[in-house]
Amino acid sequence: MTGPFEDVVRAHGGTVLRVCRAVLGPGDADDAWSETFLSALRAWPALPPDANAEAWLVTVARRKAIDELRRRARHATPAAEPGALGGDPLVAPTPLPGDRDLDLWRAVGALPAKQRRAVVLHHLGGLPYADVAALVGGSAAAARRAGADGVAALRRTYGTTIDDGGQP
Repeated sequence: MTGPFEDVVRAHGGTVLRVCRAVLGPGDADDAWSETFLSALRAWPALPPDANAEAWLVTVARRKAIDELRRRARHATPAAEPGALGGDPLVAPTPLPGDRDLDLWRAVGALPAKQRRAVVLHHLGGLPYADVAALVGGSAAAARRAGADGVAALRRTYGTTIDDGGQP
């Protein structure tokens, strides 16, 4: 790749942070973000000029976050910590700091795994469905269908939690 690495951090730092938060939650997301860009900086000179930097960074971020989840699994966790018993590694067990949409995060967490991954990677990570399919397996059409089904399910379930007497 050509160009200063700082421009890549500026352009894609927010996307990488959203992916890290979606996988890890707010606590360890900053560390995973830093690890992502440290690894990316080391590999930057060898990256082909036609590489999709955003998709590459999202892949690196997802792998760094999963590495952090594996590291956590090897260490004892206090029983009182919410979400300590596992869950899907692509969705944070707790909402983002400052978010007031707790019901939405619960609804995303309740989606089936394939739908949840497609929604997180496409809508939070900003990846096209072809890249989502490459990360989770299957075709771009299957990833698009899973994403559409996930969003439809969120509209159905999240719509009933609004403070208007339960009417969607």
